[in-house]
This record gives sequence, C-alpha cells and structure tokens, in this order.
Amino acid sequence: MDMVKKVNALNARKKLGQLLEEVYYKGDQFVIERAGRPMAAVVPVWQLEERATRKERLLGTVEKVWQQTKHLKPGIVEREVKQAIKAVRERAGRRKA
Repeated sequence: MDMVKKVNALNARKKLGQLLEEVYYKGDQFVIERAGRPMAAVVPVWQLEERATRKERLLGTVEKVWQQTKHLKPGIVEREVKQAIKAVRERAGRRKA
C-alpha cells in the first residue's frame, strides 16, 4: 500500500531528484510542508490521471442522473433518497444480526 510521506520544503528542494525517483519508481507520495503546514503534494502521474478519469466519469453520471430526473420536484427526489437510505441501512442491520 502506498504511504504518504511528509517532507519539509527545504529538504524537498535539496533532495528533489531522489524524491522524484521514489514517486516514479516506487509509487511513493509526498506532502511538502512549510512551517509545519501542508502546502503541496507530489504523486505519481498515473494517480493524477486516474483521479481525473474518475472525476470525469462521476460528473458524467451526475449529469445523466440530472437529465433523467430534472422533471421531478426536489421534494419527491429527497423523499425517495431517504427511503432508499433507510432500506439499505435496514438490510445492513439484518446482516449484522
């Protein structure tokens, strides 16, 4: 499993080459901090691309659902969502028992 490592900005600057090799070859992730505050992250490019793909897929799904339900009143949608959540929680509760 990939572990996020913390590095301060000065060390990141001094060891940028090593940091990049660890990200590229080992899949490591780094959070660069300045004065103890997280300022930036360095992650493998494939993870960034995968995140963008998932985001686009999610936004496409949201748009599709919106198009299919835009004629419904918000109150109806909210009621159906609450009913669905309740049903799922009841099923999950029965499985635990």
